[in-house]
Amino acid sequence: MSKKQFFLGMLLAAFIGGVVALAGVSFLIQPQNAGTFDEKQQASFVNLLSGEDFTIPDGINFVASAQAVTPAVVHVNSQVAFTPRAQRDPIQEFFGFPDPRDEERSGRGGQMPVSSGSGVIISADGYIVTNNHVVDGATKIDISLDNNKRYEATIVGTDPTTDLALLKIDAQGLPFVKFGDSDNTKIGEWVLAVGNPFNLNSTVTAGIISAKARNIGILRGVENNLQIESFLQTDAVVNPGNSGGALVNLAGELIGINTAIATSTGTFTGYSFAVPSTLVKKVMDDLMKYGAVQRGLLGVNIQDVSPQLEDALDLKFPVGQGVYIGKVNENSAGQEAGLKEGDIIIGIDGKKVNNVANLQELVARRRPGDKIDVEYIRDGKTSKTTATLKNFSGDTEIVKREVPKTYTFEGIQFEDLKDDQKAQLEISGGALIKMNSNENWRKAGARNGFIITSVISDNGRTRINNAQEMIDFLEDSKGEDLVILGMFPDGTEYYFEVGGN
Repeated sequence: MSKKQFFLGMLLAAFIGGVVALAGVSFLIQPQNAGTFDEKQQASFVNLLSGEDFTIPDGINFVASAQAVTPAVVHVNSQVAFTPRAQRDPIQEFFGFPDPRDEERSGRGGQMPVSSGSGVIISADGYIVTNNHVVDGATKIDISLDNNKRYEATIVGTDPTTDLALLKIDAQGLPFVKFGDSDNTKIGEWVLAVGNPFNLNSTVTAGIISAKARNIGILRGVENNLQIESFLQTDAVVNPGNSGGALVNLAGELIGINTAIATSTGTFTGYSFAVPSTLVKKVMDDLMKYGAVQRGLLGVNIQDVSPQLEDALDLKFPVGQGVYIGKVNENSAGQEAGLKEGDIIIGIDGKKVNNVANLQELVARRRPGDKIDVEYIRDGKTSKTTATLKNFSGDTEIVKREVPKTYTFEGIQFEDLKDDQKAQLEISGGALIKMNSNENWRKAGARNGFIITSVISDNGRTRINNAQEMIDFLEDSKGEDLVILGMFPDGTEYYFEVGGN
């Protein structure tokens, strides 16, 4: 073979090899022929590298969730009555609500201070969940929807122990957010916070669940120390005005109500906290059905298990996590179930219990009379028992709060006194100011909770025994100057003058 023939053969072989290689590559990168999920993913990656459009997988797409939830998150504006307090509410401090005393000290006496927050529509007929501190002391509550429609809301019920409140507006066919299961929410899962920070309506922020069953000590001292703090912790940005807004998963399901932030400045610095939806749903059901939250109690004094506690107690067996029982109350559900001081609770109804917040949340979801399975460690051995929860009075009765009938006159809402109020104040009757948006009365000194017992008019002094008598008197005395006499719920007597119109 000549040298010329040799070189021609080499060139021909190289050409044929190149053609085969190009054909093989072309076959491998054809996305339409991908037959497995791995092949489909590889094809998408090639498309991305080649500059073609890349579709974000649905699992990390925030758009659908935001579009579904935003129309059902409302702006809550509450006119706040002047309520004397020993110190400022720490939740109001966190969320930047005005201190009514500041307005009173200023002597302006003009526009009533307003707290601004958020709420979540949870039914098509106008039920709204928000935080108790958003509407606490409110004389009037205005609701603004995402489409700018406005309504005035009434309070169905409140629960300071969880900082939740249920409102109602007169509307039908409203968009609403479906409840999700916060128990199934995982640490690291994407979530969206929807609310109205700094009056920036319908603001959506994203983050992840960074912890569960977090206690930050913000509800100390409420209602017999029965507060429940078992917050979902997130790094979704939450600021003043987000309070009461929605925390949702990427399916658009409500998994929490945004309630607090960890901050030394009053604005977001990294972490926010939400009441989990499993607890929210139970509280809302109670308020709508009974008018008051039904709390089932185990009746034990508890604290977190920690290495320091194990050392102090000189435990002879490893525990790691759980809730230590320091005392079992007499005639309590815990005592009847056989629990003893020194037991360590590690599970409720098959769910692991790691800390006090976790235990309190699981028990708070139940009502008096409900049975719960308690798993505990005693002397290194694991045992189980069943406890029948009791209420604060020590029995298993469901207490339904009677909702007094209200009567309205020119923006002032009156209601009858309950029997226990009359007995406590040693009076036979009166008309309680429930809410007041009447500017004339407000400037005169009318405050929510004030009990009117008599009124002085041109015809002399008239005794007021109930709300209907107050309405009848006001109807008959239009245009007259009145002196309103009565007392506050603590028994402090007071009067104010209302000029005729």
